[in-house]
Amino acid sequence: MNILHRSPLRWWLAVGWAGAALALARADLKPGAPFPADWTSGLTGAARPDLAGKIILVDFCASWCAPCKASFPVYDRLQADYAGRGLAIVAVSVDEDPAAYAAFVRRLHPTFPVLLDSAQRLVGAVQVPTMPTSYLLDRTGRVRYVHRGFHGASTERELRQHVEALLAEPAARS
Repeated sequence: MNILHRSPLRWWLAVGWAGAALALARADLKPGAPFPADWTSGLTGAARPDLAGKIILVDFCASWCAPCKASFPVYDRLQADYAGRGLAIVAVSVDEDPAAYAAFVRRLHPTFPVLLDSAQRLVGAVQVPTMPTSYLLDRTGRVRYVHRGFHGASTERELRQHVEALLAEPAARS
């Protein structure tokens, strides 16, 4: 008889360690994966835009994240250039403190909605690897591109290239 069968405590510890290892091994969303359905439910803050049939850039950010702050002017430019063609940008703040979130939004004045995930529900479901991370979704809600971090002009070039590619795809027939 092995040691796990003789000690219930050791058995539960082994199960706990195995569960923790599996949780750590879970990967964040990769291209081709569906983004969580009804992902804006439970989020607070700005009014939710109409996202039906649009290409969506979902950006996870936080008030304490310097690259997040640097990314917002780029997203404002993308919003201005592509919203009329079918791009919707939605930032999701992972701040646990609503006051920090509100100050962040007030200071940056984004032209796109910034929703608050103070309960960490969506960021946990998506398994966001770093701040900021943005997910570019096609019109069917599938992740097509993942951008980890923000690297200034190179990230803007990549985002523009990916948005253009998705906008060039035919819209799904209803």
